[in-house]
Amino acid sequence: MRKLFALSFCVVSCASAAQNSDYLAKVETLDSTIETLYGVISGEAGEKRDWELFKFLFTTDAQLIPSGPNLEGKVGYRSWTPTEYIERNGSSLEENGFFEKEIYRVTETFGSVTHIFSTYESYGSADDKEPSSRGINSIQLMNDGQRWWILNIYWTGEREDNPIPEKYLPK
Repeated sequence: MRKLFALSFCVVSCASAAQNSDYLAKVETLDSTIETLYGVISGEAGEKRDWELFKFLFTTDAQLIPSGPNLEGKVGYRSWTPTEYIERNGSSLEENGFFEKEIYRVTETFGSVTHIFSTYESYGSADDKEPSSRGINSIQLMNDGQRWWILNIYWTGEREDNPIPEKYLPK
């Protein structure tokens, strides 16, 4: 029985280590981390997302913070952990299809602290010609010497009364 348990543990551990190794390659560079962030939430309707990879991108206390006007027009925000984001939005992204792509980036780094203003466009399908929305993700990251970690993503969408400034759009 002990040998069976040890073998089972090794199989699970080895599979986890292989997955972790694959995931580590996705957070080696700043570019690969941001590419993975956008890629992991994107997919056609009916396409499963790798939510374990999504959670792997973030520190344990990371927050995802959408901001914008409520029904009364007052600007506010909500705050979710990566797990809460998945619980709230995951099934809708998978059922309806959703693609988000970065179209422009401004990066500032000092020591282990990096801030990215990442302008995005959202689509319902990869075949869509026009975006359904645009906005800016303010992404705070840390490099611990081993990999990149996302600490927070704070974003707002473009609106008629809140257009994206030219300096955050492709030239």
